[in-house]
Amino acid sequence: MKTIGLIGGMSWESSIEYYRIINEEVKRQLGGLHSAKCILYNVDFEEIERYQASGEWESAGLALAEAALSLEKAGADFIVICTNTMHKVINYIYEKITIPILHIADATVKQIQNMNLNRIGLLGTKYTMVEDFYKSRIEANGINVLIPDKDEIERINSVIYEELCVGTIKQTSKEYYKKVINNLVDRGAEGILLGCTEIGLLVKREDSVVPLFDTTVIHAIESVNKALEL
Repeated sequence: MKTIGLIGGMSWESSIEYYRIINEEVKRQLGGLHSAKCILYNVDFEEIERYQASGEWESAGLALAEAALSLEKAGADFIVICTNTMHKVINYIYEKITIPILHIADATVKQIQNMNLNRIGLLGTKYTMVEDFYKSRIEANGINVLIPDKDEIERINSVIYEELCVGTIKQTSKEYYKKVINNLVDRGAEGILLGCTEIGLLVKREDSVVPLFDTTVIHAIESVNKALEL
């Protein structure tokens, strides 16, 4: 079994889910008392979010690169960045390490393709929804990505940072997300990509009339598959 290097803390609310899902999946696949070989480097999200808000992406990238280098030195065989948004700075991380990074979008594309879907609605932070670093990686595989309108993007983003990242779950926010999902479906979305690792804490499978792709679950399980591959 390979050792998974997890860069977490963005937020720690979703990092808990990564740890739980990874260990449950190892037990499911191997049985007995098996659990995952993994190392977690938990960053201070206050620092990272400050870099995001001020547009200091290089500083954010260098901070995560140092975390990845620490994980490599500690014995990790590959890196899992436990967040969608911070894949924006993945090139800074690649420059510091020699081990691979399991990209969250690549793992998700495989699941979308398995269901033969061509048009996906994307929910996430404003950075993930509006910028190309994430969408373009999905669209390069022939999948059309739809995003909410401007006002919806702002509220979706505020719910993530002001509620979900601090462990607050509100029914009113859940209903709003369901409304946005329905709007995307009305525009032709065949599935909904939960492109922020906290959204799965709020939105569940039964909240959508089309398939949901929870990137936290997908990424965590794919990391186990990579750790166990021969």
